[in-house]
Amino acid sequence: MAPRTTSGGIPRLTVLAGPTAVGKGTVSADIRARYPHIWLSVSATTRPPRPGEIDGVHYFFVDEATFDAMVERDDLLEWAVVHGRHRYGTPRGPVEEQLAAGVPALLEIDLQGARQVRRTMPDARFVFLAPPTWEDLVQRLVGRGTEGEEERERRLATARVELAAEREFDHVVVNDSVARATDELASLMHG
Repeated sequence: MAPRTTSGGIPRLTVLAGPTAVGKGTVSADIRARYPHIWLSVSATTRPPRPGEIDGVHYFFVDEATFDAMVERDDLLEWAVVHGRHRYGTPRGPVEEQLAAGVPALLEIDLQGARQVRRTMPDARFVFLAPPTWEDLVQRLVGRGTEGEEERERRLATARVELAAEREFDHVVVNDSVARATDELASLMHG
């Protein structure tokens, strides 16, 4: 099935956002594995890599000075400070190149970034990845074991605000099963 396009024939950018720990990265990895024709944008971040993360695959891990230079040159489609600590941003060039080449593109970003993209690329499709319940989200965050107590509390506070933004999105996909959520997202991108 051909990807849905804008009026100019270029595939629409799809933006996937949702609360922290909802599984955006897991769904994106499943897209990469099972739908290789969909290009997944790689964000730049100032945070250090987590165990198993690879520079250039999961994120471009950059220092503060490099990130500042990217902002200064307008090299980022969007960027934000996330959880009050680290900056994340989407390099503009690769997204524009993929869309111009006719490749369906997916951005997995936070709520602040999604709002910026809505202003700069209003034709994009915005998909909110939601947890089945608040309790599921809390369990996912605690179960990851990658953050300390203070960081977990900060992320849960952020998640409460992020959940309230669901109505700003074009579509909601509930992450009750990674494979099902991935299939629904891919279907939306081709619908």
